[in-house]
Amino acid sequence: MLNIDSVNKGLVIDHIQAGKAMQIYKYLNLDKMDCSVAIIKNAKSKKMGKKDIIKIEDKINLDLDVLGFIDPNITVNVIDNGEIIRKINLELPSAIENIVKCKNPRCITSIEQEITNKFKLTDKEKKIYRCVYCDTAYEQN
Repeated sequence: MLNIDSVNKGLVIDHIQAGKAMQIYKYLNLDKMDCSVAIIKNAKSKKMGKKDIIKIEDKINLDLDVLGFIDPNITVNVIDNGEIIRKINLELPSAIENIVKCKNPRCITSIEQEITNKFKLTDKEKKIYRCVYCDTAYEQN
Protein backbone atom coordinates (compact mmCIF):
# COMPACT_ATOMS: atom_id res chain seq x y z
CA MET A 1 0.00 0.00 0.00
CA LEU A 2 1.23 3.46 -0.90
CA ASN A 3 1.53 5.84 2.05
CA ILE A 4 1.70 9.59 1.47
CA ASP A 5 2.04 11.78 4.56
CA SER A 6 -0.90 13.98 5.39
CA VAL A 7 -0.64 17.73 4.92
CA ASN A 8 -0.32 19.73 8.13
CA LYS A 9 -0.80 23.17 6.55
CA GLY A 10 -1.52 23.64 2.87
CA LEU A 11 -3.86 22.49 0.14
CA VAL A 12 -5.20 19.24 -1.21
CA ILE A 13 -6.58 19.37 -4.74
CA ASP A 14 -8.92 16.39 -4.90
CA HIS A 15 -11.28 14.71 -7.38
CA ILE A 16 -9.05 15.48 -10.35
CA GLN A 17 -9.99 13.45 -13.41
CA ALA A 18 -7.46 10.61 -13.72
CA GLY A 19 -4.49 11.69 -15.81
CA LYS A 20 -4.97 15.46 -15.44
CA ALA A 21 -2.73 16.08 -12.40
CA MET A 22 0.36 16.84 -14.49
CA GLN A 23 -1.60 19.34 -16.60
CA ILE A 24 -2.66 21.12 -13.41
CA TYR A 25 0.91 20.93 -12.08
CA LYS A 26 2.13 22.76 -15.20
CA TYR A 27 -0.70 25.33 -15.35
CA LEU A 28 -0.19 26.29 -11.68
CA ASN A 29 3.61 26.43 -12.09
CA LEU A 30 4.07 24.15 -9.10
CA ASP A 31 7.53 23.21 -10.40
CA LYS A 32 8.65 26.76 -9.58
CA MET A 33 7.35 26.61 -5.99
CA ASP A 34 9.68 26.05 -3.07
CA CYS A 35 7.39 23.68 -1.20
CA SER A 36 6.60 19.98 -1.03
CA VAL A 37 4.18 18.79 -3.70
CA ALA A 38 2.86 15.22 -3.92
CA ILE A 39 1.03 13.99 -7.01
CA ILE A 40 -1.02 10.86 -6.62
CA LYS A 41 -2.14 9.42 -9.94
CA ASN A 42 -4.88 6.87 -10.47
CA ALA A 43 -5.94 6.67 -6.82
CA LYS A 44 -8.98 4.48 -6.21
CA SER A 45 -12.23 6.40 -5.92
CA LYS A 46 -15.72 5.12 -5.17
CA LYS A 47 -17.32 7.97 -7.13
CA MET A 48 -14.91 8.24 -10.05
CA GLY A 49 -13.29 4.82 -10.28
CA LYS A 50 -9.86 6.46 -10.51
CA LYS A 51 -8.77 9.99 -9.68
CA ASP A 52 -5.66 12.11 -9.25
CA ILE A 53 -4.80 14.11 -6.12
CA ILE A 54 -2.26 16.89 -5.59
CA LYS A 55 -1.07 17.70 -2.07
CA ILE A 56 0.76 20.98 -1.48
CA GLU A 57 2.51 21.50 1.87
CA ASP A 58 2.20 25.28 1.94
CA LYS A 59 -0.49 27.92 1.61
CA ILE A 60 -0.35 29.34 -1.89
CA ASN A 61 -2.67 31.48 -3.95
CA LEU A 62 -4.34 29.20 -6.47
CA ASP A 63 -5.93 30.38 -9.68
CA LEU A 64 -9.31 28.74 -9.18
CA ASP A 65 -10.33 29.72 -12.72
CA VAL A 66 -7.54 27.53 -14.11
CA LEU A 67 -8.69 24.59 -11.99
CA GLY A 68 -12.36 25.13 -12.87
CA PHE A 69 -11.45 25.38 -16.56
CA ILE A 70 -9.45 22.14 -16.51
CA ASP A 71 -12.02 20.20 -14.47
CA PRO A 72 -14.99 21.85 -12.70
CA ASN A 73 -15.50 18.74 -10.55
CA ILE A 74 -12.26 19.36 -8.63
CA THR A 75 -12.46 20.20 -4.93
CA VAL A 76 -9.81 22.20 -3.10
CA ASN A 77 -9.36 21.45 0.59
CA VAL A 78 -7.61 24.09 2.69
CA ILE A 79 -5.73 22.37 5.51
CA ASP A 80 -4.52 23.88 8.80
CA ASN A 81 -3.15 21.84 11.73
CA GLY A 82 -3.96 18.68 9.79
CA GLU A 83 -7.69 19.54 9.60
CA ILE A 84 -9.81 20.63 6.63
CA ILE A 85 -10.84 24.19 7.49
CA ARG A 86 -12.43 25.01 4.13
CA LYS A 87 -13.66 23.03 1.15
CA ILE A 88 -13.97 24.84 -2.19
CA ASN A 89 -16.14 23.35 -4.94
CA LEU A 90 -15.29 24.65 -8.38
CA GLU A 91 -17.32 25.42 -11.48
CA LEU A 92 -16.56 26.46 -15.04
CA PRO A 93 -15.43 30.09 -15.00
CA SER A 94 -17.47 32.51 -17.10
CA ALA A 95 -14.26 33.99 -18.53
CA ILE A 96 -10.59 32.99 -18.63
CA GLU A 97 -7.39 34.91 -19.33
CA ASN A 98 -4.04 33.57 -20.52
CA ILE A 99 -4.94 29.94 -19.88
CA VAL A 100 -5.25 28.92 -23.52
CA LYS A 101 -4.29 30.64 -26.76
CA CYS A 102 -6.52 31.44 -29.69
CA LYS A 103 -5.99 29.03 -32.58
CA ASN A 104 -7.01 31.55 -35.22
CA PRO A 105 -3.82 32.72 -37.02
CA ARG A 106 -5.58 35.97 -37.97
CA CYS A 107 -6.58 36.83 -34.40
CA ILE A 108 -4.96 39.95 -32.95
CA THR A 109 -3.53 37.77 -30.14
CA SER A 110 -1.54 35.81 -32.73
CA ILE A 111 -0.08 38.99 -34.20
CA GLU A 112 0.41 41.19 -31.13
CA GLN A 113 2.29 39.22 -28.45
CA GLU A 114 1.46 41.62 -25.58
CA ILE A 115 -2.31 41.19 -25.88
CA THR A 116 -3.96 39.02 -23.25
CA ASN A 117 -5.68 35.87 -24.50
CA LYS A 118 -9.27 36.23 -23.28
CA PHE A 119 -12.11 33.77 -23.71
CA LYS A 120 -15.73 33.81 -22.54
CA LEU A 121 -17.86 30.77 -21.81
CA THR A 122 -20.59 30.54 -24.45
CA ASP A 123 -21.88 26.98 -23.98
CA LYS A 124 -21.64 25.59 -20.47
CA GLU A 125 -22.91 22.10 -21.33
CA LYS A 126 -20.42 21.59 -24.18
CA LYS A 127 -17.65 23.57 -22.37
CA ILE A 128 -17.17 25.90 -25.33
CA TYR A 129 -15.25 29.14 -24.86
CA ARG A 130 -14.93 31.84 -27.53
CA CYS A 131 -12.13 34.32 -28.07
CA VAL A 132 -13.37 37.81 -27.17
CA TYR A 133 -11.43 39.32 -30.09
CA CYS A 134 -12.29 37.07 -33.03
CA ASP A 135 -15.04 34.75 -31.68
CA THR A 136 -13.09 31.57 -32.52
CA ALA A 137 -14.34 28.63 -30.47
CA TYR A 138 -12.13 26.69 -28.07
CA GLU A 139 -13.64 23.35 -27.12
CA GLN A 140 -12.34 21.32 -24.22
CA ASN A 141 -11.82 17.63 -24.71
